[in-house]
Amino acid sequence: MRQQQFWTGVLVALLSAGAYGKQCQGIEFPAHLEAGGATLTLNGLGLRSATIFRVSVYVGALYVPQPTRDAEAILSSQAPSELILHFVRNVNADDIRESWDRGFAHLPVAQLTEFRDRIVRLKSWTEDVKTGQRMTFVHLPGRGVQMTLNGVLKGTLAGDDFARAFFAIWLGDSPPNPQLKRGLLGDSCS
Repeated sequence: MRQQQFWTGVLVALLSAGAYGKQCQGIEFPAHLEAGGATLTLNGLGLRSATIFRVSVYVGALYVPQPTRDAEAILSSQAPSELILHFVRNVNADDIRESWDRGFAHLPVAQLTEFRDRIVRLKSWTEDVKTGQRMTFVHLPGRGVQMTLNGVLKGTLAGDDFARAFFAIWLGDSPPNPQLKRGLLGDSCS
């Protein structure tokens, strides 16, 4: 009987291990998920910290068809990808809207002007978030970026060009913090 319980425990542990790919800050993310009609694989987890005190804000999880450490390959891909922001603290909508402004500030003026209406729409969908809530962004090639807040679909921001600029907030040259980008590209979540 003890041996049967042992092997049952081993089987349960193995099955549980396959269900989750990685964890960061005690938050577990599955190894795979379905998005945009494709099976995506967890590329990496990154921790967004803010202020000089490195206050943890959210854990980001990036899913892609084929894991890679090449940010440019992800940004230029014409395959679905998904970014999940799992908040580890309460954040008010105004702070999130300011972060959108900072994220898009690195765009050339012409592109920023072109995206103005979509950025305004993104900011209008933004709400206060509480600890444990999630924002999810799916790049749907040929359509744009679909936003979900706590399981509620907000809408789609049109264009692959916008999707590239949006995901470049985290994967481009000026991410919110360097360790967040490194984590999303497969380094440790720190």
